[in-house]
Amino acid sequence: MTPSAERQLARLKDRYQQRANELAQVGFMLRGSLTERFLPCGTPGCRCHTDSAHLHGPYWQWSQRHEGKTQSRFLRGEQLRRHQEWLNNGRRFDKIVSEMIEISTQADAILVQEERKSNAEAPTARKKQTPRRRPLKRA
Repeated sequence: MTPSAERQLARLKDRYQQRANELAQVGFMLRGSLTERFLPCGTPGCRCHTDSAHLHGPYWQWSQRHEGKTQSRFLRGEQLRRHQEWLNNGRRFDKIVSEMIEISTQADAILVQEERKSNAEAPTARKKQTPRRRPLKRA
């Protein structure tokens, strides 16, 4: 392997290790989305039923897909803060992992290029031909 390729791989390995260390710092994670909702109440005479500008809220709803079905839950106070943090952790995790995959792809490209160089420089040996088999005669 050329010294240049070794240096490039060493730098990529360092970047990869930094991302792996960042992964170790990511806390609990969630998938899904948060939606701010304004809803009518259950009181029949309330003006929220006649005027959409007076809907009640905001209410925060967390939704996620689980086994092909959407699950939703309304959140309050501390639950909302926790879910926001954990959703952000999930996005951070995804970003770090995709960076690690990109670094690995770059390392693979360097190694493939080096393998091609070494195969081109190696003397080509003549391949041995395998004897042909004759088909069996059937009676």
